[in-house]
Amino acid sequence: MDWPHDPDGEEGSEGGRKYGQAVIAKKIDEDEDFPLNKVEFVDEFGDHPIRLDYERVVSLSDIFEHVEGESFGDFVEFHKAVGKAMRENDFWFYEGAEQFVTGKKA
Repeated sequence: MDWPHDPDGEEGSEGGRKYGQAVIAKKIDEDEDFPLNKVEFVDEFGDHPIRLDYERVVSLSDIFEHVEGESFGDFVEFHKAVGKAMRENDFWFYEGAEQFVTGKKA
């Protein structure tokens, strides 16, 4: 896929390779972006690359297809919803992630 910027470049990872939720979190300004509207966020960043692991890159919109909720009141609420969607839909890269999905509410 042609990305608007290199997922491992300065704009994608601030000079060092960052993965998954850390890349998404860098797109948020905690002091100015909340309450955050999901549709507006995806409209702005949906085509941006999110590196999940050393091999796989997906678009932000691929992840947000699974994020529940239409708006988020603060960073913690946003972060929990994104993390839950990533764990439940195989966008979370680390051994044992599934133990945090079953029976847990974000």
